[in-house]
Amino acid sequence: MKRRHFFNVTAKATAAAALMPHLLSGSARAANKRNVLFISVDDLRPELNCYGASHIHSPNIDRLASRGTLFNRAYCQLAVCNPSRASLMTGLRPDTSRVWSLPTHFRDNVPDVVTIPQHFMNKGWHSQGMGKIYHTGHGNRNDTYSWSVPHKVPRINNYLSEANQNIRSENRKKNKADKTHRWTNGPPTEVMDVPDHAYKDGATTELAIRTMREKKDEAFFLAVGFSKPHLPFCAPKKYWDLYDASKIELPDNPYPAKGSPDYALASFGELRKYHGIPGKGPVSDEQAIRMIHGYYACVSYVDALVGQLLGTLDALGLRENTSVVLWGDHGWKLGEHGSWCKHSNVELDTNSPLICSDPDLPKGHVTDALVEFVDIFPSLCGMSGLDVPAHVEGDSFVPLMRNPKQPWKTAAFSQYPRGRNRMGYSMRTDQYRYTEWVTRDDKRDILARELYDHIKDPAENLNVAGDAAYASVVPELAKQMLAGWKSARPPGKS
Repeated sequence: MKRRHFFNVTAKATAAAALMPHLLSGSARAANKRNVLFISVDDLRPELNCYGASHIHSPNIDRLASRGTLFNRAYCQLAVCNPSRASLMTGLRPDTSRVWSLPTHFRDNVPDVVTIPQHFMNKGWHSQGMGKIYHTGHGNRNDTYSWSVPHKVPRINNYLSEANQNIRSENRKKNKADKTHRWTNGPPTEVMDVPDHAYKDGATTELAIRTMREKKDEAFFLAVGFSKPHLPFCAPKKYWDLYDASKIELPDNPYPAKGSPDYALASFGELRKYHGIPGKGPVSDEQAIRMIHGYYACVSYVDALVGQLLGTLDALGLRENTSVVLWGDHGWKLGEHGSWCKHSNVELDTNSPLICSDPDLPKGHVTDALVEFVDIFPSLCGMSGLDVPAHVEGDSFVPLMRNPKQPWKTAAFSQYPRGRNRMGYSMRTDQYRYTEWVTRDDKRDILARELYDHIKDPAENLNVAGDAAYASVVPELAKQMLAGWKSARPPGKS
């Protein structure tokens, strides 16, 4: 069966999507040049207290949510660092920028595209980035066009323990000499009784605080990127101490979704590069609990650093003149579906936290409306009174921040490549996640379908695409997917 995929789009102007009326006119907001604090968190899943996870200690992110809008259903466009960040920062969907993998830099394919910080810089803001904003590993590079001054990343080892540093060094030497040696990193966790600034994210926070103090009298767009809770799960001991390992529970669905294609999930090769992790099969329960504990510790570590940033805004009297957006680049699996890491189209990987606060918009709102990471670009423009560049393929969600229950998008779109020959296109609607796996050629032949009913099966444990009870649902969703993201836009957008 031949299909046209839903990301075959042309870039058209979407400026009207963001320029809706709210307390100040666009021109007045632009003249005032509201500051923007733009916080990215790597591998952050929506397992936070403000998202209903009472076992997680996240008081500072919770406080940010109470001062703005929390988006329960925000979706990245491709669940791995570089493509997700490239899409978010440019406002382009992956099939438009052709960024589907870690090594590809978006400038190689769309050299003249304007990014979020670049747009603000062009309009008179001081634009500065630090920490992990763009993906810079795997031979990739930062984007010099985005910043008023060079982007900075503190040069601090992931591991502070000399023993762990030695393990990592030895593993890399062995891998260089023998590519069959699988481990290239140290252990997946580390506990050290050190201050926050001893690790890279803490040092990044100190740099951000100094920058806010230096730039407090001019309009700034400050992007602060935290690398945790990305592997390895290394955090100061006091954050590990917030959690009792004996009370950590393993997921109750340690198996792939029944009826899903065997390539729907990856074999979590990212984790298998860490010392002590088996090359095949599951990790032990002891390893799993230890890693979940480490993940939670890293989340609380980042939360404390977010608190330091917000506290600085308050101390400098900048809170009432600063819009704040916090986002995770994608979700993460902690043993669910018998898997770890991201690299798939499942809900756990595509859904990530998104919290936005603006002084002129209501506080304490929560919305279940479907939003996408390509929507962040036009939304920041809307909050700041800026035009939206013509290439942007998202819609401002500022109206949702005013009225979180209004009708909105009918679907959010994600995708994930599986090797050179398959692409999985996934669509999240109010009730369903529908995925088509197609050949990566001009034919776009369908190889498999997945359908998950989130009312009956929110954990996505049963693929019902072939179930007779859903015989009428599949064609309707296939038709909606074929119509694509433009047909799913909020009411009144075209």
